[in-house]
Parts: sequence; structure tokens; C-alpha cells
Amino acid sequence: NIRKIDGGNGLSRFRLMMSDGLHTMSSFMLSTQLNPMAEQNQLASNCVCMLKRSVTNVLKDGRRVVVILDMDVIKSADQMAGKIGEPTPYVEGESQSNPQQNAAPAPVRPQNGSDGMEINIKIPSAQSFGKKPMAAPNTPGGSSKVVPIASLNPYQSKWTVRARVTNKSAIRTWSNSRGDGKLFSMELVDESGEIRATGFNNEVDKFFSLIEQGKVYYISKGTLKIANKQFCTLKNDYEMTLNGETTISPCEDSHDVPMVQCDFVSIADLESREKDAIVDVIGVCKNTEDVTRIMTKNSREVSKRNIQLMDMSGRIIQLTMWGTDAETFDGSGQPVLAIKGARLSDFGGRSLSTLYSSTVMINPDIPETIRSLEADHFFCVFVNRYDKEGHAMDGQSMTELRGPGGGGGNTNWKTLAEVKNEHLGHGDKADYFSCIATIVYIRKENCLYQACPSKDCNKKVVDQQNGMYRCEKCDKEFPDFKYRLMISANIADFGDNQWVTCFQDSAETLLGQNAGYLGQLKDSNEPAFDEVFQHANFNTFVFRNRAKLETYNDESRIKVTVVDVKPVDHREYSKRLIINIRKLAAQ
Repeated sequence: NIRKIDGGNGLSRFRLMMSDGLHTMSSFMLSTQLNPMAEQNQLASNCVCMLKRSVTNVLKDGRRVVVILDMDVIKSADQMAGKIGEPTPYVEGESQSNPQQNAAPAPVRPQNGSDGMEINIKIPSAQSFGKKPMAAPNTPGGSSKVVPIASLNPYQSKWTVRARVTNKSAIRTWSNSRGDGKLFSMELVDESGEIRATGFNNEVDKFFSLIEQGKVYYISKGTLKIANKQFCTLKNDYEMTLNGETTISPCEDSHDVPMVQCDFVSIADLESREKDAIVDVIGVCKNTEDVTRIMTKNSREVSKRNIQLMDMSGRIIQLTMWGTDAETFDGSGQPVLAIKGARLSDFGGRSLSTLYSSTVMINPDIPETIRSLEADHFFCVFVNRYDKEGHAMDGQSMTELRGPGGGGGNTNWKTLAEVKNEHLGHGDKADYFSCIATIVYIRKENCLYQACPSKDCNKKVVDQQNGMYRCEKCDKEFPDFKYRLMISANIADFGDNQWVTCFQDSAETLLGQNAGYLGQLKDSNEPAFDEVFQHANFNTFVFRNRAKLETYNDESRIKVTVVDVKPVDHREYSKRLIINIRKLAAQ
């Protein structure tokens, strides 16, 4: 029998009753990475399976739970006429006196119309249901036993896990009406599964410097609670909080603990996945864009880099890296890139983005560092085929291409007249579109402002009239400032025109000068400052825009913000026009 157990806010689990032909036992549990076998009906009543890997946990009441990590279906349910033998429920200890228990494996032949394949079913002894749990060192009284992560739940009082730290965050701080605080989190993995652990305040001071990413530790006595899936992307119903009783000690014998667990999804299959799904992907970096810096909603500048990934499905998807990963990534030589925990977006068709909790691996030695049911096979086949033919392959993009030419097949190209006629931006979410347009006029009034000189702050500063400039956000005074641009421009194509707002990077591209130099000209050479704006007129660019209906003083209007601006690659632009002409001719 097989029964689905609702996981609440987490993944569902499947509980199995299994028989070896002599006895039945109902305490088998599928690890979540095997869920597809149950969801796709590979596992059904009376199918015959081979258990290849499992871990056994003994609960407080003495019951055993066998977590199945790897299994194969030898005979499907429709190939079997029914159950094998007349099994009875297994009761530990009772069958030790039964001489059949220690018998050699006996071949059992399938019944009624099967193809006659022999299946050897081993009759287990009472001692064979799981190994004796190993004791963890340095635990009070030595009473805490090492248990698999997959078996952890809030109802256990004493437990120890032996796990590898696959990801460790930086220390983050907060300040609100209830006070100040700090925290860090880490991701733990063993052969059975993975879990997130978080430490606050005192535990940050106690454990942060001790923990090294990639090392294996014994961890005891954390608090377990239902995982908040909004912030935790790991495949576990629970998450761990370090507390005052928690102990963490290094483990020297770590060769059998996996480095990370991945459940890779083919890029082609991402088209059918839901928006905001968290997925693991592996592919070859076909193209890498330069690092850019953008402004977030809270006026903080962050680094980003777009990468085109392709796998052997022949599909390409854009992956956006953020922060340090974006700044340090080297895409030369088309490396293999594996990402655990990327977020799937419907922006521009389909695209991926790393999160602060994502693990990025460049040219990973998968067979040695990633142990999961499909990762080894997936990786080996992928790399072998790619070495032979992948570098020469042209993939089909699932994401709009934002290169200089504006030639991406899935790009949402619009004329400015179509933008208005189709009422883009009037929906609940912003609409993104690309266009090729010419600058007609740029307002130079109030185009520059004096901003906070701090690296991650661009708020406007207040001149204190004493040589100092105050930033209210940072609550500091500075002896200098930096100039930043925010311009309003009118752009036009053959059918209509549109006012757009351009911020720092796109404004500097349109004007051909950086904000600092323009600030100096404005203060010292007004005619030269005006000339920069005159020269910018009547130049044509590829604009990537965001349109959204905004209301101010009870008046609603469409605001169009330039997200990205590039020079026109006329060769690519001409190709796109030819394709459009042929489509029109075929109608």
C-alpha cells in the first residue's frame, strides 16, 4: 500500500507498506526527492522494488522508520498478478525463533502470465532492519544518537545530526521598535536530505566563527519548527533554530557525507513550471554580459550580471546573478554552471535569478561533490555530449535577448503607437516592452541632484551651509557628495512619441557623459553643459521600458521608465524587420 501524507506548508510525503513475501512493515517513508516516483504512479500496490539505499531512525517509542533514499522498480504493478505469498505484519523480536528468518534468499517467481523473470527476495532477520545508530561524540552522557535529517521533527527531544554546511550566509542585522538584533543562517545536508538552520544574537557570537562552509559537524538540540517556505527553499517541511542548548562540534570522518543535494531540472521543462518555483539547474554558460549596477526600491545599488545558460535540451535561458556572485563570475571558456535554488520568473518569457540562499558551482566535479538520485547520471551524460557537440550548438532561447541589436526572438517589441493602443501598463502588474526610438527632446532642468556619497546609498543630501552635507537615511554628515542623474526625455518613432524617465546608467548612455563630469560643467561652464544635451538629440537607441499606471494627486497616468538602453545593431535590426515583412506577406 502507499499513502500520501499532507506536508502542510511543505512538500507532501509518501508512506509505504512493503512486503518481502513473508512479512509486511508499514513504516517505510519515501525521501522527498523520490516523490515523483509516487506522483507519476511508478509506485503502486504490488509492484516489486529493489531498495538500494536507506537510513533507519528509531523513534522515542521504539518504532523504526525506514527512510528510502534510492530504489528501483523491478516489476510494475500491472505486470504482477497480485501480492507474493501470504505475508503477516512483522513484529520485532517475535520472529527470531522462526528458523525461516535466517534462511538463504529464495527465488520467487512472478505469477500468472508474467514474463518469467526471477526475483530474489531476501528474507530479513530481525537484526537487519537498520544499523545500530552511531553515538555522537561530545554530547551530554553520550545519550544522543546520530539521526538522519529526513527523520527530524518537532516531537523529538534528543537528537544529533551529522551534516555538511553547504551554504553559510553573512551576518545580517535589524533594528525596529522592539530593539536591535542579528542573525545568520546555514544550509545542512546529509545522505537523507537537507535543512536550514538559523542562529540569532548570542548564537551568532557563539557559532558564526566556528562554522566553515563545506565542513561537516555534529549538531545537537536545536529547535525545530514548520519551515516558512517564503524564506526557505530547501526540500524539508521543517527548519532548525539554534538555541542556548545547541552544541556544534567538528566531525573528522566526513568522506561519506555529500557536498550538496541537487534535483536538476531540464531547461526545456522550465516552461511548464509555475512562476516563482525554486529549481536546480545545470548548463553551459553560452554568453556572459558585463556587470551592471542598478538601483533597488530602497535606493541601494546592487551588482547584477546576465548569463545565458544552455543544456542538452537545446534550450537557452537567461540567469541573473546578483551581488558578489555577479562581480566575481568569469564566463570565459564557457564553463559548466550548476545552481541550486534559483528562482524561476516569467519576466521576458522565462528567466532565472539567484537568491541570497542559492548555491552557485562553477565547473563542479559532480560525481564527487553532488550525491543525489539523478545528479550523477544527468551530469555525466550532459558533459560527455557537450564536449562532443555542445560548443557548436545554437540553442533556442526561452528568454528575450537584451543584446545591443535588439534581435531577440521573444522580445516584446512594440511601436509607441501600439503601447498606447494596447493600453500597456494598465494591468495589476507593470508591462515591459522594447522599442527602437529617437530622442526628440531632453529636459535639462532638475536633471542632476546631489546624492549621498556612501556606496549603497543614493538618497539626496541636504546642504548644511557649513561645508557638510547631511543624508537623512544614513543619519550622517559628509564633507562631499556625488552627482546623480534623473532625466525626462521625449522619444519618438514613425508613429507616435512618449515621455520616459531615465536614471543614472541609462541617462549617462543617452547623454554620452557621466554624472560627475556633467555636475562640474553645470557649475563652471553652462554653455558646454547645454551643448551636451543638444548633441544627445536625434540619436536613435534600443530602449527597454517598464510601463505602469501611477496615481498622483488623484490623477492617473502611465509612467514609462527606461530599464536599459543600447545602441542599435542595424544588422540584427534589419534581420528582425525582414522576418516581420515575411510574416506579413504570408498572411
